[in-house]
Amino acid sequence: MSGAVRRRLALTASVAGAAIVALDGTVLLAAQPSLRRELGADLAQAQWAGTAYLVAVAALLVLAGRLGDRHGHVRLLVIGTLGFGAASAAIAFAPTAGWLIALRAVQGVFAALLQPATLALLRLTYPGDRLARPVALRTAAIGVASAAGPVLGGFLVAHLGWRSVFVINIPLALATAALALAVRTPRAPRAAAERLDAGGAALIALALAVLTGTLSQAPGRGWSAAPTLLGLLTAAAAMVAFAAHERRAGHPIVPRAVARSTPVTASMAMLLVTAAGMFGALFSATFRMQDLLGLDALAGSLRALPLTVLMVVGAPVAGAALGRHGARRTAVTGVLLAASGIAALSFPLDGWTAGAGFAVLGAGFAAVMVTATGTVVGDAPAGYAGVVGGLKQTAGNIGTALGTAVAAGLMPAVATGTSAAAPGRAADPVMFTLAALTALAVLPAALLPASRPAARKTGHGARDDLGDHGDRTVSTR
Repeated sequence: MSGAVRRRLALTASVAGAAIVALDGTVLLAAQPSLRRELGADLAQAQWAGTAYLVAVAALLVLAGRLGDRHGHVRLLVIGTLGFGAASAAIAFAPTAGWLIALRAVQGVFAALLQPATLALLRLTYPGDRLARPVALRTAAIGVASAAGPVLGGFLVAHLGWRSVFVINIPLALATAALALAVRTPRAPRAAAERLDAGGAALIALALAVLTGTLSQAPGRGWSAAPTLLGLLTAAAAMVAFAAHERRAGHPIVPRAVARSTPVTASMAMLLVTAAGMFGALFSATFRMQDLLGLDALAGSLRALPLTVLMVVGAPVAGAALGRHGARRTAVTGVLLAASGIAALSFPLDGWTAGAGFAVLGAGFAAVMVTATGTVVGDAPAGYAGVVGGLKQTAGNIGTALGTAVAAGLMPAVATGTSAAAPGRAADPVMFTLAALTALAVLPAALLPASRPAARKTGHGARDDLGDHGDRTVSTR
């Protein structure tokens, strides 16, 4: 199999795997009301169906990436997609809300297995100086899937019922697994030979699971509630214990070469902060459009459509900018655009500033996503492509949960001081706060490399780092 064919197959499998998870997350939104009625679920149970999934994903992303580095990313992608499809089929037959919650957690486990592999495939089949374009295409595909989800979900629920939004995952999972089986990737022998650090894996899983669950439930419980404070303290204690354990471990779950890499850590910090700002802004904007301006879900989605369009269009542009101008300039520009877009959304959302704000936010977030992904995956040694992919996606997930929780916590306080005579007309302090939060991502962005991505010896075209350790290998001559 030629190198060009191998790269195209890997890119297609990567895009398909990332898109199926993005699509599932958004089609489910349209199914929530029908699902609650048929299963007799209350609001808390419906929220836990989402929280159970998020907690499972957050807990296992890093471990899944490490397992892929040891046993082969194709293997993890196939297991993950088939398991995701099987869990989706089981959810489609869930008889009660309890079964739904449990099966969503199982689905989250398999989603965690497949996600790091979708990034690792790109790292192993593309040289460092050619990663920007495939990363941009993957980002654009996620944007398309996310935008199509509510429309597809609404159609399926209206004509076939809520269970159909899970059935649709089955053929998509089978197709993705078939693509993955056709991929041949070189692998680095180092990670395969290292012993898995079970203690470190358990500690980071505990910390991330508790943190994600706490942030997801904080808006309903309140930030000062005992369960929220206990959850945050538990997550912090587990993370401190994890850091201490990693310093002593012979083979840490997060390799020292990764933990000490400034481009990797700065990219993840930038992504976490920017994701917090963007998803917090989307949460607040959705509330303002539906509850204050009286727009239905479809009208609100259409008003926010420029964000998705600019993410899709902006991702390839950001990829080109990354290759031409380097990570630092591209990232700083993206952060400033995202912060500016959120600030524009602080003004009334029924004017032209809303469309402009969503568009600028989408363009900025596309630049941040492409730069963070390209830098994290490109800078890491090929043997650790999976674990850095898991860390990158963990940073994005924690940022999303944090931003939503912060916005939900700020909104009630702001609402008490908003003029009742003109709801939705006054400038929104929540958006200004989130814009300021997003702007802080300039600090880690400034630590990224100023030079253009350099070609690397590992991952493609380098026989000294490659070997047969789990995936079916190919000659890299």
